[in-house]
Amino acid sequence: MQIANPIYDVVFKYLMQNNEIAILILSTILDEEIMALDLLPQEISMTLGNRFFTVCWLDFSARIKTRDGAVKQVVIEIQKAKFAADIMRFRRYLGEHYEQGFMLASGSKVQQAIPIISIYFLGYQLEHVQVPVIKVLRNYYDAATGQAISAREEFIESLTHDSFVIQIPYLGPEYKTAAGRLLAIFDQHLKVSSDEHILDIDEAAYPQEYRQVVRWLNRAITEPKIRQTMDVEDDILAELEDMERQIAGMGQALEEKDKVIGEQGKALEEKDRLIAGLRQKKSELTTNHANPHK
Repeated sequence: MQIANPIYDVVFKYLMQNNEIAILILSTILDEEIMALDLLPQEISMTLGNRFFTVCWLDFSARIKTRDGAVKQVVIEIQKAKFAADIMRFRRYLGEHYEQGFMLASGSKVQQAIPIISIYFLGYQLEHVQVPVIKVLRNYYDAATGQAISAREEFIESLTHDSFVIQIPYLGPEYKTAAGRLLAIFDQHLKVSSDEHILDIDEAAYPQEYRQVVRWLNRAITEPKIRQTMDVEDDILAELEDMERQIAGMGQALEEKDKVIGEQGKALEEKDRLIAGLRQKKSELTTNHANPHK
């Protein structure tokens, strides 16, 4: 079955705006029960030249039931980046929105003290870790004894975040976990050779409870606006890559210039030392000539 490639922002947003599917995906990643989920109306707009586009940044307000039966309210922040520079570029824009707080679909503001769980979908490989799904979970420890502390404090919870990092290039046919089996819908090894917008997957390879995700992405192929927006994303990403190459080239040129200046500086220092040495030598010769019997 062919599906729209969810690595594209427009497809990813289409997928996560389906509340039932969003609950399934997020609960599978977090490995916790999501009792209720609201998509927060946050969207980052950016301008590139004469183009206007949005950055894929989704926030959800979620009520989660933990394994010990407790219920907690959290904000789930999702960011997706095709390139390593994306996260750092977009964080500048996100910082402005954190200052404004989060708004629920009802219009009421979410207090920023609510814990945030960050999920990063990366279209590139990290330098050292080579697994598809990475959990970054905080733990409390007594600094004196090293003993783990099970209690949780609102002050600490509101200032530090749990994170999940999903490396899309490592997603493949070897599904070791439920999250790995579900997230195989992002497997870029399945791209149709003639069209990167499309993945060709085997629906029968997915457990029954995950097939609704596959079918929803199959529906996205028939949406003309989605196909058109994927084309625009390709153009914008190509421009961004070109800009980054130019910036990288400028940076390399500056480094080479600094290197030349540094070498010139060292040469001048060596010249000054030689001149100082010659002056010292001349001074000694003059002194000896003036006092031949000294």
